[in-house]
Amino acid sequence: MFELAIIWEWIAFSVRWLHVITAMAWIGASFYFIALDLMLKPNAALPEGAYGEEWEVHGGGFYHTVKYLVAPARMPEHLTWHKWQSYTTWLSGAALLMIVYWVGGELFLLDPTKAELALWQGILISGASLTIGWLLYDQLCKSPLGENPTLLMLILFAILVAMSWGYNQVFTGRAALLHLGAFTATIMTANVFFQIMPNQRIVVADLKAGRKPDAKYGKIAKLRSTHNNYLTLPVVFLMLSNHYPLAFATPYSWVIACLVFLTGVTIRHYFNTMHKTGKGPHWTWAATVLIMLVIAWLSSVQGGETYEESEARALSPYEQRFVSAESFEDAYYAVVGNCSMCHAREPGWDGVPRAPKGVLLETVADVARHADQIYMQAGRTHAMPPPNAIQMDPDARRQIVAWYRQVTLEEQPDEG
Repeated sequence: MFELAIIWEWIAFSVRWLHVITAMAWIGASFYFIALDLMLKPNAALPEGAYGEEWEVHGGGFYHTVKYLVAPARMPEHLTWHKWQSYTTWLSGAALLMIVYWVGGELFLLDPTKAELALWQGILISGASLTIGWLLYDQLCKSPLGENPTLLMLILFAILVAMSWGYNQVFTGRAALLHLGAFTATIMTANVFFQIMPNQRIVVADLKAGRKPDAKYGKIAKLRSTHNNYLTLPVVFLMLSNHYPLAFATPYSWVIACLVFLTGVTIRHYFNTMHKTGKGPHWTWAATVLIMLVIAWLSSVQGGETYEESEARALSPYEQRFVSAESFEDAYYAVVGNCSMCHAREPGWDGVPRAPKGVLLETVADVARHADQIYMQAGRTHAMPPPNAIQMDPDARRQIVAWYRQVTLEEQPDEG
């Protein structure tokens, strides 16, 4: 019989796997079509209405692509729509956000040192902020600002800065950066669902009805696709950020997130220009390196909870149950004796400047707050501590398992 915690862990892993795979498919398709669009070359022999062509070689064959600004004179019998990569990426990401940050909200979502919120309030802020972000962005694109792409991008960046700061005032460092990524990804997928695809359907319907399609629909779609192109790389960074405490667990993590959006612009500008002209502006690499150096410096600024702050911060009722358990003392010493040399505010292990993933395991409050992770990483599996660092005694692992199961009312036999 499987434990609920193990089943839930595999559900989360499977959804994360799906999310990564579909994100790869979406990003690959997005980058390919942007590059293809920029590399198109004019040719007098092209059919009427054709804008440009591109010849490519791959897999032992040659591909000849022709782009029509509006549509061909005759609608082809088979038309491939690229949409499900985007939709599935967002849906799987939303499911993962709910699994990790809603169901596990008391541990991963809320930070009581920043704002005293009930879990339902944090979840409401989480969900509502994603919706509001898209509505605001969409109205800006439909306003006269849509005719000034550069100014529109600057305003969008200002919105992202405000959201990064706002999320950091409420959520944990991990949750703040992940939500900023989800906020941006929601805009990107909504662009596909609410603008790009409907406009394409209008063009197709006009062609089938014998009407000449209006070129404005293609212009709208291209504006939204361009925004998605520049936002992609920062979103990938934010997806990965929860694995690196230097990104999410420093006093200026919200500033780091904002600067990453600038690197998305510089990197994509290089490749977009290179695809269009055959030569990219090399100053963009210098700018990217400079921004990353600033990010690295910001991440080195010291901060974090002291022992006193950790103990003073109120435990949730769920966390308090772990401290009150009869078996807590044995489990606590098992954790501190095997984990605190790395998972400390000032790690004592050579080559470990900061606690891995920002997880602190020194105080009573620390251990209670990370009970679920301790059980899964050091009790139920042997993922921690690393075997090349320390060999954890099997009895210590059994003490952790017994403590966790006592609190969660798991009455299964100890498999040691």
